[in-house]
Amino acid sequence: MKKLIAQLMKFGVVGVVAFIIDYGLLALLTEVFGVNYLVSATISFTASVIFNYLASMRYVFTHKEGMSRRREFIIFVTLSVIGLIINNLCMWAGVELAHIHYLITKIGATFIVMVWNFVTRKIFLDGGDAPAETPSES
Repeated sequence: MKKLIAQLMKFGVVGVVAFIIDYGLLALLTEVFGVNYLVSATISFTASVIFNYLASMRYVFTHKEGMSRRREFIIFVTLSVIGLIINNLCMWAGVELAHIHYLITKIGATFIVMVWNFVTRKIFLDGGDAPAETPSES
């Protein structure tokens, strides 16, 4: 349980940085450059996913034994694309149906996608407690 809590805390730190990238880029593209909020949301989400992959697989999750890095990346991207669909559906529903400002809607969408990301990455990508490497005997 202690390791899971530590992992959740690391996931939270990585998630906060990814959120800053996502939210900041969303606001910049929409407010400064006049890009449609759904296009901005897709671009900003994609940028944050790249950061999130690099940081999550380095600091949060343990590489699953027997899984190639290529397969790991494909699974990560697949889960992230599903997360993007969830994000954009939340953004659309919040803005178009509920008439909530897109920057406020983004906060709720981020929380929903964060839960999706942690649960699915834990299931499909985390190797769990990897045994400590022992020096090879010569």
